[in-house]
This record gives sequence, C-alpha cells and structure tokens, in this order.
Amino acid sequence: MEYKNFKTLIFMWFMTTLFSTVTLGQALPGPDPLQMEVAPDLGYVPVPHGLKIPNDVELGAASSVVWTEEDHLILFNRGPNPLMEFDPRGRLLKVWGQGDYIRPHGMRLDPQGNIWTTDVNGHTVRKMGLDGRVLLTIGKMGEPGEPEDGLLNEPTDLTINDEGEVFVLVGHGRGTPQLLKFDRMGRFMKKWGGPGTAPGQFDTPHSIVVDGDGLIYVADRQNRRIQIFDDEGTYIKEWHYKGLPCGLHFDEDGTLWMVSGFAGEILKLDNQGKVVAAAGEPGKKLGEFGEAHYMTLAPGGVIYIADTIKPDLHKFIHR
Repeated sequence: MEYKNFKTLIFMWFMTTLFSTVTLGQALPGPDPLQMEVAPDLGYVPVPHGLKIPNDVELGAASSVVWTEEDHLILFNRGPNPLMEFDPRGRLLKVWGQGDYIRPHGMRLDPQGNIWTTDVNGHTVRKMGLDGRVLLTIGKMGEPGEPEDGLLNEPTDLTINDEGEVFVLVGHGRGTPQLLKFDRMGRFMKKWGGPGTAPGQFDTPHSIVVDGDGLIYVADRQNRRIQIFDDEGTYIKEWHYKGLPCGLHFDEDGTLWMVSGFAGEILKLDNQGKVVAAAGEPGKKLGEFGEAHYMTLAPGGVIYIADTIKPDLHKFIHR
C-alpha cells in the first residue's frame, strides 16, 4: 500500500510540474505546434553574431538589443557589464552600467537617440546619452511601489512618442500589470490597465512600441495578444496569437515585427496584425531559441534577437 501511494505521489508531482511548465508558456523541448504561427517562410537564415568580445570581458544573458543611428549595436545583458557597445564590425567599443542593475530587461532609443533601459527587479527606468551618462531616472533602485509616489513595480519595457512622453509597462508577475504615462521630464501623468483578460487589462505586459500616428501597441504576453490604445489609454482593438508575444519592433518602413518567446519565432505582421512571414523555432542549434526576448533591425534588414534563456544574441540575414 505504501509503495502504491509513493508511485501515486511521484505521478502527481510529474503531472503538476508538466502542467505548470505549459501554463507558464515554457514549451517542452522542440517546436510546439500549438504555439507556432503558420505563415510563409521569412527568407532569413541564422549566422554567428560576429561580436568580438575580449576574454577578460564577461557577457551575460542577452536581454535586449538596439541599433543606433551611428551604426553601433548596443547590447543589454545580465552579466557584470550590463551595457556593451559594438561598432559595425563587431568590435567592442565600451562597457558600462556595472553595479547599476539587478535584472536588465528592456531597452529603447528615443527620437533623439538617447538610450532608455528598464530594470525589472531594480524597479527603475534610466535615460542615458550615448556617452552612458544618466540623464533621468524614474523610480528608486530596489523600491517597488506606485507611480504616484515616484516609484515603479517591475518595469518591463517602455516607448517614447514624438512629443517626448514616456510610456512604461510594469508588472512582470508580482506587480500590478499596468501602463504608466509620464511627461518628458519623468513626471507621472496617468495609468491604465490592471490584471485580467478583458480589453484594457493585462497579464504580464512585456513589450511596447508607438507608431507614426501615436498609437500604442502592447505585447500582453500571457494573454497571447497585442492590445492597441491611443496615447490617453483608450482601448482600440487587439490581435491574438498562438504563442507568447514577447518583443515588438517597428522598422523604418513602419512594419511591425514580433518575436514570440518560447515558441522561438520571428514574425512579420501586416497592418491588421496578421502574420505574413515567420522564421525560427526553439532548440539549441544556431539560430534556434531558448526565449526570443527582444529584437532590432540593422541596415540591410539584418535581424538581431536577444535570448535570455539559451542565452545568446542571434543574428539573421536574408537568404
């Protein structure tokens, strides 16, 4: 009897672990058809990233990546050198941010070329010049709280519109999932959202971008959708996907791209949110993903994708 009970306990533990893994969106090893979008091939192939990192410089898990107007790649990572800048040939130019971050997450460039970062466990957003000098900080290091009190709770990503207004996503799992709006000086203006599945509610808001008309697009990750708002928080519409929308990126032509987390897909969308082309899958080989986290495009259509789980910086070029 005791032996049978022991076997029952083991079976229940296994099923609970399996269910929890799937619930969190962490697919079992190999492609999961239930999370993969069916679309024509994107026409890209993976290649080594080509970054030349000295032996005495440690690179951590890549969290986010941007390509600057100076044709430099900036990599945000979870190692001892959180910010690393490379020239077009992959040569390391400088590192900075040591000791300033607890868990690097999102990174964006504003219309003036300044660098903005989010520290999801440090509860801060930083604005920096290209020289790395901190120009503005929203929140207080290590202090979660409400924006009315000058605090943030698990900021994941941000975007800046043409007027300089800053839109910050918060709530990565413990904090209340919301979208916060600040003016160009970092003064809190308003917030919207809250936990749930209804329009305007969120479950792990993970990525945010703004289009040329000022509309706000939010990757509502665990709800497997993109929600679209105006800049005052009015809900407009939403698009649904099989996988977990992780990172959003508008290219210079105004085309919206998305990387889909543990499904490991790069997705090109049309203006109605339909997937028109796809590439990638989970795995351990070149170009296969642990988690496709955030992405950017470089001249010539080169795609770089930060992967926090494998961990790696992926590079894709036209076939």
